[in-house]
Amino acid sequence: MTGKERREQLLDVGRSLFAERGFEATSIEEIAHRAGVSKPVVYEHFGSKEGLYTFVVDREMRLLLDRFGSALSGGHPRELLEQAAFVLLDYIENETDGFRILIRDSPVVSSTGYFSSLIGTVARRVEHILDEEFKERGYETQLAGLYAQALVGMVALTGQWWLEVRKPDKAEVAAHLVNLAWNGLSHLESKPGLGVVSAP
Repeated sequence: MTGKERREQLLDVGRSLFAERGFEATSIEEIAHRAGVSKPVVYEHFGSKEGLYTFVVDREMRLLLDRFGSALSGGHPRELLEQAAFVLLDYIENETDGFRILIRDSPVVSSTGYFSSLIGTVARRVEHILDEEFKERGYETQLAGLYAQALVGMVALTGQWWLEVRKPDKAEVAAHLVNLAWNGLSHLESKPGLGVVSAP
């Protein structure tokens, strides 16, 4: 193997083990054994288990953000919402190991951050879409960020739940997410308030 091929192999082995067992329960010895190399080879490429883990997390975050970036590129806002829901559900379905790693509590800070930072990055991409929609409807545009966080968080947390249950199917989950988000958005009050409930 070339150095580049070996590095990719170690990233793939690390990804699989970190997803299966978590960071703490995975050892350099096990990574090396599964890759068919000695421990020094792993250290030579990544310096430490933390170094390998950081590269694995960064690679997954880039992959998911690239997919979101491709999906959120034009079209009606509802269509963009549908595309974003499908991107995350497709990623969960096809890259389950990567998603399991991203949703775990990370013991190290990667260059892009934790899963909550990933959600924040995606939400910032959604915010500009909501900003335009809010302007058209006469809503306060400075609140677009709050709504973007709420929408993206809703899809991400539903994705975590769906990862375990896998029911209903992906298209139905996406349809219900979009139904809740879109129909809620289409009936927003311009200045919402909380009602006072009288004590019995």
